Amino acid sequence: MKRREFLKYGVCAGVAAAAATPAWSAPARKRLASDVVALGNSGVRLTRLAIGTGTVGYNKASNQTRQLGIDGLADLFWFGYDEGVRFWDTADMYGSHPHVNKALTNVKRENVVIMTKTRAKTAGQMKADLDRFRQELNTDYMDLVLLHAVTDAHWTDTLKGPMDVLSEAREKGMVKSHGISCHSLAALRLAAQTPWVQVDLARLNPIGAHMDADPDTVISVLRQMKAAGKGVIGMKILGQGDLRGRADEALRFAMRQDCLDCFTIGAENRQELADLVKRIPEASVAA
Repeated sequence: MKRREFLKYGVCAGVAAAAATPAWSAPARKRLASDVVALGNSGVRLTRLAIGTGTVGYNKASNQTRQLGIDGLADLFWFGYDEGVRFWDTADMYGSHPHVNKALTNVKRENVVIMTKTRAKTAGQMKADLDRFRQELNTDYMDLVLLHAVTDAHWTDTLKGPMDVLSEAREKGMVKSHGISCHSLAALRLAAQTPWVQVDLARLNPIGAHMDADPDTVISVLRQMKAAGKGVIGMKILGQGDLRGRADEALRFAMRQDCLDCFTIGAENRQELADLVKRIPEASVAA
């Protein structure tokens, strides 16, 4: 299977022809799903779009794992890879680790960024999860590990054990960066104030579907995160399917947010992923 290299984009500087020439500005460059961007100050660089695997994800299954199976989802990863999308979004809750494992049999590990998530509540559970995740994913390290679906307004106290284990794992190189996926406004606000959080996975779309609060409120918190140097990844961009018929509107909304570094969308087949890759550049210049 063909494996294309990352595309690299330079910035071209224009020179005025003469003082009498009317002012002219070049059109904005279209931003691509395959663009490589910095994730805040985390040190991780990844593609603007992630291949999500957790649509209606619970009890170690999701639409992607249920419908595609291991071979089908691995094929979707390979298809995205050939389109330049090298950011894979997985989680223990989705049951998609074996699918990533299969995909890595045909892709060099260092050429993709893998994000996973844990529901560990204690230090012991977190240690066990890290060991199990690396075996399930067939990797010595994980790029991003997040505390998953946190709603507790005091999670920095109740999840201190897992946080300490992730900090140690980062120092040892088992994890490149750590953070949180919040499912309540209180948890999100605490994440913005917590130095331990290097990366946040936040729900954001124009209609507030499956979000922690209305879009304006969430955006204000995410801007605080960005100001603090945290990386912010958007999710629920299509509102868990509620905006499936308004994809251009949802993508334009995501692309114009200065508080998002990148975003994850759970395509469920090759056609949906190809459609997203095609729509994103136009949405970027219309944003």
